[in-house]
Amino acid sequence: MANSIYKDNPIPVANIDGAELETIAVRAGHQRTHELEHSEAIFPTSSFVFNSASEAAARFSGEVEGNIYSRFTNPTVQAFEERIAAMEGGERAVATASGMAAIMSTCVALLKQGDHVVCSRSVFGTTNVFFQKYMSKFGVETTFVELTDLESWRSAIKENTALLFLETPSNPLCEIADITQLADLAHKHGALLAVDNCFCTPILQRPLDFGADIVIHSATKYLDGQGRCIGGVVVGSNQVMEDVYGFLRSAGPTMSPFNAWVFLKGLETLSIRMRAHSESALIIAQWLESKESVETVFYTGLESHAQYELAKKQQSGFSGVLSFRIKGGREEAWKLIDGLQFLSITANLGDTKTTITHPATTTHGRLSDEDKVRSGITENLIRISVGLESVEDIKKDLQAGFISSGLE
Repeated sequence: MANSIYKDNPIPVANIDGAELETIAVRAGHQRTHELEHSEAIFPTSSFVFNSASEAAARFSGEVEGNIYSRFTNPTVQAFEERIAAMEGGERAVATASGMAAIMSTCVALLKQGDHVVCSRSVFGTTNVFFQKYMSKFGVETTFVELTDLESWRSAIKENTALLFLETPSNPLCEIADITQLADLAHKHGALLAVDNCFCTPILQRPLDFGADIVIHSATKYLDGQGRCIGGVVVGSNQVMEDVYGFLRSAGPTMSPFNAWVFLKGLETLSIRMRAHSESALIIAQWLESKESVETVFYTGLESHAQYELAKKQQSGFSGVLSFRIKGGREEAWKLIDGLQFLSITANLGDTKTTITHPATTTHGRLSDEDKVRSGITENLIRISVGLESVEDIKKDLQAGFISSGLE
């Protein structure tokens, strides 16, 4: 076990080789101390001591494994990394301070001046801004393309293309990309494929199984599941993750031990939560689709979804996030949102509590008007992350919003 706190006699834990995903989510990465604690221990320390100067030198040089400093070696963080790596089917994971820190760490570690990125236009607004405004400062050019149009990806690739980046399903329109086709395309041109798997989590989708090189999560969302902590994680091969880890060690966008412990607890219930979120979201999506005041519902679990068959192929479930366009504009959308009684008006998602937001003025508010149009972020678009409340109560609250907005 890399960077173990157990110098001579690690306490053995149950062998879960070959276990199902639900068991991995509960058991993987846990090494008990000599106190034999049942729940994973938290190590809220900035540094670790050495028995001698020579031992310190050996650890710093990498000659001897062991913890050094919690910026880059901490047992609780490592437990989370090992568990999510096992769940995603990756060799190694690197935990970060936030989802955006995970994207930043990946890009800064793996890209250099003069490189080119092809990125889906259908991504979280801040991801778009990061590539467009900040990576360009360091000489990395980004071309944005339509997520579902393979030819647009193919046409955008250049000799210096090093990375293809996408979300599937996308935020907030729930578009689906064919991961296998994009992985083949990337590898044909010597590039890496990175997939933001935030909406599905490894419970519903494992991009590495379809050929992706890197999986990225905002652990803040479903991996936590209760809106408690900020964090991110990158998963991939040992070779790729060594570069990401090297950047984290030097730059320090580090996950805290406490947050890692919270995420470990979140992973234990991830499977049952994702199934429940998906089940309720489908009911809500079908209910919204039946309304005359709703123009379009975007949810991968609907048979009307353009990539429904692909979603069934790549995913074992459809997640809890959906969006819809109402008949009207910003005024009607805001009135609907303001008319709710208990749904949370917040831009976070993946929570046990149902959340609702107006993407054009929140999650994608920093995009230019032109980019909003290109990305389908209209003024009448509303996004919902369906929580674990009674689905009938969620419908009643949304109905109150429709009535107060004058749409019904």
